[in-house]
Amino acid sequence: MELWDAYREDSTLAGCNLVRGEVIPDGLFHLVSEIIVRHKDGMFLLTQRDLKKPNSPGLYVASAGGSAVVGESPYDAAIRELREETGVETPKLEQIYRCMSKDTIYYGYLCKTNCDKDSIMLQEGETISYLWLTKEEFFKFIESDMYMQSYKERMSEYLNIIR
Repeated sequence: MELWDAYREDSTLAGCNLVRGEVIPDGLFHLVSEIIVRHKDGMFLLTQRDLKKPNSPGLYVASAGGSAVVGESPYDAAIRELREETGVETPKLEQIYRCMSKDTIYYGYLCKTNCDKDSIMLQEGETISYLWLTKEEFFKFIESDMYMQSYKERMSEYLNIIR
């Protein structure tokens, strides 16, 4: 059973926990961290979601990411999720967005890395493949039906800056 801290709309702790898979009560939120990985040479890392994932199986996303567990800050969750889903380790992330949906507060980060592109490690049950795309290829790919569009919407402000 995975436990999350419950948050209010203003991102302050609500003083209770949420359980993954259970309905989140109205007025409460959980935190999700998403990390866009951009290589020092300008290429973007996309990962393909496992075919057994309940939401958007098989689609690609330009991020690693997931929910912050109890006691974990959005930044710490981002560092952990990046390492778990890609094997990429970094001492520093740059926050590039914060947005909300019905019951989730999303924190988006940018990881600039110089990792060996062949060293990406996929997490069983989460990811099944990866691609490194140039900026031009990346912008074309995110318009395709192979890309998870909700991720594109959340990172749109960042995308507008780098276009």
